[in-house]
Amino acid sequence: MGVYWAIAVRSFRRFSTYRIATASGVFTNTVFGFILCGVYLTLWHERPGLGGYDVPDALTFVWLQQGLLMPIGIFGATTTNELGERVRSGEIAVDLYRPTHLLLWWLSVDLGRAVFQLLVRGGAPFVVGALVFDLKFPSSPLVWPAVALGLVLGILVSFSIRYLVALSGFWITDSRGMEHLALVLSLFFAGTILPLVAFPGWIGEVARATPWAATMQVPIDIWLGRNPGGTGAALMFQCGWLLVLVLVAQCVTSLATRKVVIQGG
Repeated sequence: MGVYWAIAVRSFRRFSTYRIATASGVFTNTVFGFILCGVYLTLWHERPGLGGYDVPDALTFVWLQQGLLMPIGIFGATTTNELGERVRSGEIAVDLYRPTHLLLWWLSVDLGRAVFQLLVRGGAPFVVGALVFDLKFPSSPLVWPAVALGLVLGILVSFSIRYLVALSGFWITDSRGMEHLALVLSLFFAGTILPLVAFPGWIGEVARATPWAATMQVPIDIWLGRNPGGTGAALMFQCGWLLVLVLVAQCVTSLATRKVVIQGG
């Protein structure tokens, strides 16, 4: 496991060099946080208690959402962009020559990125929001471990989805179309546009059952204490999707490796 730890550390250091981009990202997330707060305040004024959220819940959702966009990798992150490009260019052959597992290699890269984004870029918008608005915090110290576990599971589920999207390039030649489709689905079903609890009827039920819901909506609901079946059910939901996606990712990795070998590398 030492090699994967080293990969994660180097990935963390790599992203720490982009100081201007990080500062710009913090500023952008903060500005969008205030814009969304204005929209949500108007919406919750017209529809009090929408989706079971009160106004402090909705505002807390906004700032947690803005802080988690980059750590979770809603917009694609390293796995989709770089791995997808390596598949397109054929450089993936170099990755397959390494005496490491392809999935674990890229998972280590993504975890290093996610930790940096969470520590440096994730917390700053939330701190600003907490200084301006009356946000909610977990009511019990026992909730914090569940929040941390839910966040880790959310990042892992997101990575699994992005990894599968990148590897689709082995069969469709160019995965950029799949990347754009995955981005749209992620924006809609992760709760980036609106909390999924605000979606009506069967649309809301479908949205809350997708793996994208496990990336952002579920960790935020654990923070707010708003999970319908309780925290345990929320974590089990995330674990279930993670298990399914990892098994599929392992099968796809195996099939992709065989495809490369059959085509002569």
